[in-house]
Amino acid sequence: MANQQDDPLRPIQDKRGFFMLPRAPNESGYYNYGMMDRKPDRGGYQYPHPIMMQAILRVALEWQSIDRRRVGIGNISRADRFDDTDHDSHLDGLQVDVRPMRKDGLELPVVWTDRQYDRDATARLIELFRTFSPVKLIYFNDASIPFVRPALAHDNHFHVALIG
Repeated sequence: MANQQDDPLRPIQDKRGFFMLPRAPNESGYYNYGMMDRKPDRGGYQYPHPIMMQAILRVALEWQSIDRRRVGIGNISRADRFDDTDHDSHLDGLQVDVRPMRKDGLELPVVWTDRQYDRDATARLIELFRTFSPVKLIYFNDASIPFVRPALAHDNHFHVALIG
């Protein structure tokens, strides 16, 4: 792991052997977003377990075949399972925050009660996670979507937890 990158907070591979989720090109079907230590994370909070890496890449690929909009992938896990108070459930690389889909296609946050929120597309995206990955639970506050559970502060993203 030595000298992989200039920024020790964002190594290419951490001590667990987890790789940073690739910074997404337009053709990937997803884009990266998130904050770390109150700054844009630049990938510092995106170290998925291999099961989660496969799930994100597969869901993004499947999504591309049905929709031109990209999926917003947020916080997963910090390098080396670093613990912080912002995301105490995001330690094992098996948790990911995903933005709901917007009707206007902009790659910006949206709350499930906003008029730009696309409920049908978000429900399809959640169903892709359920179809192509071993989902344990999904937190999201739009109770009209099947199989989601409400949780505090889950209005502008859904949280997918996988079985590892």
